[in-house]
Amino acid sequence: MSAQEPRDPVEDTSEDTSFVRPFIITGGRAEPLQTDLRLETLVMAVGAPDESLAFERRHIVTVCAQPTTVAEVAHRVGVPLGVAKVLISDLVVAGQLACRQPAELPLQLLERIRDHVRAL
Repeated sequence: MSAQEPRDPVEDTSEDTSFVRPFIITGGRAEPLQTDLRLETLVMAVGAPDESLAFERRHIVTVCAQPTTVAEVAHRVGVPLGVAKVLISDLVVAGQLACRQPAELPLQLLERIRDHVRAL
């Protein structure tokens, strides 16, 4: 086949077959069991990953050996943020991970940030 001929999608075998649909990884769930997980929530492993955990879940526990944000976990594991939240919340409920919310910013600081952004 020359470089100018269109590829037939039926005959195309170069497609990455290692891709797993997100709904398969989460068991069809789109909402996490814990609804308070935010992008900046710190997640850390409670112990070594349980060998019975599925691949993505075991990878998350390994990534969280050091405190890591939810957003960073999603990036490092290579899953969408919503999938990461579902998996992280499952692992928290199972006792494999612990979460810690960072302190809220004081209202005065938020107002100063807002004012500086408006000034731009």
